[in-house]
Amino acid sequence: MTRSFLENIPPVPASIAERADRYTQFRSALMWSWHPQQREMLIGTRFGDTNQVHHVAMPGGARTQLPFFPDRVSEASYHPHTGDYFLFRKDIGGGEWFQIFRFDVASGETTLLTDGKSRNSEFAWSNKGDRIAYLSTRRNNADLDFYVMNPSDKTSDKMIARNQGGGWQVRDWSPDDHTLLVTNQISINESYI
Repeated sequence: MTRSFLENIPPVPASIAERADRYTQFRSALMWSWHPQQREMLIGTRFGDTNQVHHVAMPGGARTQLPFFPDRVSEASYHPHTGDYFLFRKDIGGGEWFQIFRFDVASGETTLLTDGKSRNSEFAWSNKGDRIAYLSTRRNNADLDFYVMNPSDKTSDKMIARNQGGGWQVRDWSPDDHTLLVTNQISINESYI
């Protein structure tokens, strides 16, 4: 005989859930990127159900949402020298198959830089600002391989190293932009630089 643990418990009124909802819905602001030439920044702010990129044009200024997507944006970063565009990552439907996009500040045009199918990691700008390094599952939809791309020319995208596993992360470039600093997190207790 199966015994229910919910016997003799009255139903929870909908009014309790409605009152509790005000404590579960909140807005936050995350600082994502300073403009390299002006006193402006990009922040991530949640309106409704998802984080989106917002531009703040001056200290104490109002935020203005730039791209509008039904899915959350997870990060944004200005080109480190010109600020004429920024890159951001987002997924579709919460599947965490993140793609990297370029947003042109002057035109408001958004360009998909990755393949639209693989999972792509956070990116790191080169010191010169002419490339980003990131990881992607593009080769086999499992292992995170290293890629480098000039975001102004998505055809420049190329794999530079194959990896095994999914705990890899690009952290930074060397000062001469010839070497990457990366980490490999095997578990919560084991990681390597």
